[in-house]
Amino acid sequence: MPVLSMDNVNPNVRDMEYAVRGPIVARATQLEKDLLAGANKPFSKVLKANIGDCHATGQSPNTFIRRVVALCSAPDLIDKVDYPEDVKQRARRILAGCRGSSVGSYSASPGIDVIRQDIAQYITDRDGGIPSSPDDIILCTGASDGIKTMLTMLMTGKGGNERAGIMIPVPQYPLYSATLTEYNAYSIPYYLNEESHWGLDTSELKRAISAAKGKCIPRAICVINPGNPTGQVLTKQNIQDIIKFAKEENLMVLADEVYQHNIYGAGCQFFSFKKVLMEMDDPYNKMELASFMSASKGFMGECGFRGGYSEVINLQPDVKACLLKSISAKLCPPILGQVVMDCIVNPPKPGDPSYDCFKKEKDEVLAQLKEKAKIVTELFNSIEGITCNEVQGAMYAFPRIFIPQKAVDEAKAEGKSPDSFYCFKLLESTGICTVPGSGFGEKEGTYHFRITILPQIEEIKAVLELFKQFHVSFMERYK
Repeated sequence: MPVLSMDNVNPNVRDMEYAVRGPIVARATQLEKDLLAGANKPFSKVLKANIGDCHATGQSPNTFIRRVVALCSAPDLIDKVDYPEDVKQRARRILAGCRGSSVGSYSASPGIDVIRQDIAQYITDRDGGIPSSPDDIILCTGASDGIKTMLTMLMTGKGGNERAGIMIPVPQYPLYSATLTEYNAYSIPYYLNEESHWGLDTSELKRAISAAKGKCIPRAICVINPGNPTGQVLTKQNIQDIIKFAKEENLMVLADEVYQHNIYGAGCQFFSFKKVLMEMDDPYNKMELASFMSASKGFMGECGFRGGYSEVINLQPDVKACLLKSISAKLCPPILGQVVMDCIVNPPKPGDPSYDCFKKEKDEVLAQLKEKAKIVTELFNSIEGITCNEVQGAMYAFPRIFIPQKAVDEAKAEGKSPDSFYCFKLLESTGICTVPGSGFGEKEGTYHFRITILPQIEEIKAVLELFKQFHVSFMERYK
């Protein structure tokens, strides 16, 4: 008899869901294998547009980042290869901060000191001189690891109506709902307003927390800016309102800011929660805040290195010591991920040998993303039965599909949500793998899907034309 079965496995793990890598992705993977085996399908390849994996969709690595990683990995090459001197200097500086001058050694649990210093300087510069301390920087295995660490700290260790309650946006990145299920915490959903470009007003926040009181102990509010999956960028006023609400309700703010480089909308600007909070002065500048950044997004897209950091401010000293104790059990985040993070926050400066190449590559990636955001937005809004808010930032569109009642009924008969039914039909017909909106949360009676804007421009145009043909056929079939 097995020790573990579905009857006795941890029910929180059994019940958690992560739509970005859910059943539709498993089917897409099987279709890829079928094609390789020579199966006859109505498409020649599967396009996994379900996840923000930049390099998997054709984006080239940034030369400066990869050269520094290469020399840190093989320091014997530093004096042999014809790399620019600033690349070699960066590798030497990082290696000098590693134990035994090797990236094969452990670092301190919060990360390599010189890299934490560079991150603190980056944040200070980004926020117009508002100081950041290296002591508040914790490197992590991608931003998701840092987010889970802070959620762990916020748990009450109790059940029932004494569970920790965490406010999360709807639609939301399913890391949050999955983790809260895993931790047996209470999700407090607050709805973004699709009709006002996925905007957020405090009346909705107050409604959400009022509905949750008595069912949990509210502890924090999560905010994703720029938004995932919704692609909106918060205004400074919006951020101020959220901070005031969090102060009024005694909530910690968890600011997911991994797309801070990905701003495309006219008139849109990224404001960090740290900057706004500190500018609001007393008492707001004393609030507990954790913000998160990643190497996986932006212009770099280095998902596989699993690099990220969190800046955690205004914790009580004994609580901060407890946080550092908790991360020590994980030893340290990947050293090469830390190296990548250093190259992101401390890039070549004007006059450095690598500067022109670095700037050219960075600008090209961001310009193409901006163009693709416009292409995707315009295409979806040109199709009958679909509406799509402007992709102002991040890497995704989250269009609404008006699914005919006949298709809704057929989906229910198959035990699927209508948007899952639609996305499965899309995959089987075209090879395009998207994520149903129900995996992110959506208002009752509305249906969406998330699609990445990452494929190369010519490919995304071809994909969208294929999508259009499918959608027209789908609507005709079920009208």
